[in-house]
Amino acid sequence: MSTAILTGPPAPGSSLDGDLRSLGFDVRIASGAEEAGALLAAVPAGERVALVDPRFVGHLHALRLTLTDPRFPAAAAPGALTAQREARPALARALDAVSATSGTGAGAGTLTDGLTDSLAEALDADGVAVHRPQLGTLVATVPTDAEARHEARAAVDAVDDEAVRLRSAVKAHDGFFTTFFISPYSRYIARWCARRGLTPNQVTTASLLTALIAAGCAATGERGGYIAAGVLLLVSFVLDCTDGQLARYALKYSTMGAWLDATFDRAKEYAFYAGLALGAARNGDDVWALALGAMVLMTCRHVVDFSFNEANHDATANTSPTASLSNRLDSVGWTVWARRMIILPIGERWAMIAVLTAFTSPRIVFWALIVGCAFGACYTTAGRVLRSLTRKAKRTDRAAQALADLADSGPLAGIAGRIFGRAGLQMLPGFVLAFIAAGVLIPAVLGRPFGDRGTVVAAALYVMFAGAAVARPLKGALDWLVPPLFRAAEYTTVLVLAARSDSPHALPAAFGLVAAVAYHHYDTVYRIRGGTGAPPAWLVRVTGGHEGRTLLVTVLAALLADRGDDFTLALTALAVAVALVVLVESIRFWVSSGAPAVHDEGETA
Repeated sequence: MSTAILTGPPAPGSSLDGDLRSLGFDVRIASGAEEAGALLAAVPAGERVALVDPRFVGHLHALRLTLTDPRFPAAAAPGALTAQREARPALARALDAVSATSGTGAGAGTLTDGLTDSLAEALDADGVAVHRPQLGTLVATVPTDAEARHEARAAVDAVDDEAVRLRSAVKAHDGFFTTFFISPYSRYIARWCARRGLTPNQVTTASLLTALIAAGCAATGERGGYIAAGVLLLVSFVLDCTDGQLARYALKYSTMGAWLDATFDRAKEYAFYAGLALGAARNGDDVWALALGAMVLMTCRHVVDFSFNEANHDATANTSPTASLSNRLDSVGWTVWARRMIILPIGERWAMIAVLTAFTSPRIVFWALIVGCAFGACYTTAGRVLRSLTRKAKRTDRAAQALADLADSGPLAGIAGRIFGRAGLQMLPGFVLAFIAAGVLIPAVLGRPFGDRGTVVAAALYVMFAGAAVARPLKGALDWLVPPLFRAAEYTTVLVLAARSDSPHALPAAFGLVAAVAYHHYDTVYRIRGGTGAPPAWLVRVTGGHEGRTLLVTVLAALLADRGDDFTLALTALAVAVALVVLVESIRFWVSSGAPAVHDEGETA
């Protein structure tokens, strides 16, 4: 249990003691500075501790936002301060320093007015970042006399605490469909879940299970199954929105929760694609290539977003005319929604999939996805390229390392970089070398017959140029394009080779392989976002890196060109091996991770 130390007896008629206890705090009262220090020292080092002015007047949710958010080591509002384990030593030092200046006269041993504000300033000065939540219309104040206290109480009564809490449970920037068709009622589902003790992770899991049932319905190939699949997919999306709203409503944030929410979204979508492809196959329509193509396009578009954001996460002088134009357009309401919708974010995408599944065929669903994802990828990539070319930004070592981690380069790329980097290739920017690598490989895969030895030569050249691309820090204006180019090259190679093999089951095996590799790439993104760094180097070595897997698939195609079923078996074995290694290490990491709590409020997926 967390501990709250009141810096004096509560005011008569105050509900402060009960409010703190309702938030899970064990309340103790200090009669002076020395006693407050002793009470602080008595709290176990691993527990959260809060110091609250006994004159505090404000909303319960203002206290909740300030004192219980797990994402921040320290947080403060007028009259209230909290510190988690990592900030406790600094708080103890600050309290000692403030107490030492309280004087030795008649008031010795009593706490000074504005103690929590003084402690927050001392923590800032000590290098501890103190979070100060945006309270909006919520009240949090320390009145100094009876009249001010009466006015503060009136201000509290004038604002509906619960209404504010429900509004703040909804993500500030979301898609049109989610904002107007889901959030108006899903927030109440989130409150219902909170009052029954359900956690965001439990709701996330329920969303996954619902989507898997929807995929099973789609796999029947019957019209009734398709209708049920569409309805259940929408129910799954409602739950997908609810888990984040529950996290905001109850302030139950966690690194694992953000990871589950992100990776389960991909798992749900991939499973539904597979269900649609299986259902179409029951009716004699092979759409596995379309399913894999839709997955490749969507994943590459996401990698563009991730790479661009990481490259500019902490860039200096990070402005451009394109960004200024975007900000001006944001002031025109309808353009905001139009620009969010045209990239086909998750809400619009799932709604489209659900409706088309119920009333059309899997082939139409996948073609609509491919067209929509292709347009979204072109739109977002073009905008980010324009921003990169027109801004004057100096990128940091952290950004360069993040891009190197997202590149997922294995041991072959390391060797190639050391050998061919000396040949002068390093004079070219990283994104140019990555573009050359993809430009050598993809045309060869598309233009040569299945199993042609020239494709293996092209893959070897791909390894060479890909290694040279990451041989030096990726700090160029367009070097954030390196990871998306590598993803496009690897995924496209697997797709095309499987489509051109003689085996009818090669494409489902390729779908499984790309899904396993994509999971690894999404997992890398969320480890970086969670502040825990990339997956361990041994995992990248064991899985071969993007260039090793690409070369291996082309070699397998060349060796097994006359034995399509053996090529399918090889792809299946590779998919199973990658999935097992990646999943086991990923689950082990996230279950045992000591990373700070996070919650993703970034762009819509």
